[in-house]
Amino acid sequence: MNLRHLWIARHAEATEDESGLSAAGERQAALLGERLAGVPFAAVEHSPLPRAVRTAELAARHLPGVPVRVAAELDDRVPTAANSAAMLARYTGPAPEETYQLVVTHAFQVAWFVRAALGTPEERWRDLIPANTGLTVIRYFPDGRTRVLVFNDLAHLPAELRWTGSPPELRL
Repeated sequence: MNLRHLWIARHAEATEDESGLSAAGERQAALLGERLAGVPFAAVEHSPLPRAVRTAELAARHLPGVPVRVAAELDDRVPTAANSAAMLARYTGPAPEETYQLVVTHAFQVAWFVRAALGTPEERWRDLIPANTGLTVIRYFPDGRTRVLVFNDLAHLPAELRWTGSPPELRL
């Protein structure tokens, strides 16, 4: 077994009807892709919902040759141990070979990945609020240990695009 490097991004800012991305969201997604250029991703996988699909498409433009695939497990349901089991089984733990994966999903799922990596009680996922295109990186070691390297990194965004998708009091 080998290291798994899981890079997780919340989708970019959506339109009010969530049918796609706002103009700010389009820019966020492109900047996310620029930030990730050069990471040796095996694949970009995303939720089937339009805001995640479009975020993945725009980010992947900066990742030539990296396949982009839909992953039903990355949906936007409120997570529970039962409905998140397939997502965790697919993306967590050591890998057969060292791998870098990018998943584009939703706030609930980002928080659930982090909660699981830290081994905290299930109700703690609600305490984590990632911003749009906030980047989280988790490393899974061959011996079963995990390390959350980064949570909700927004360094790829200018100030006016940070903290969208977060409660107003967190918009700095």
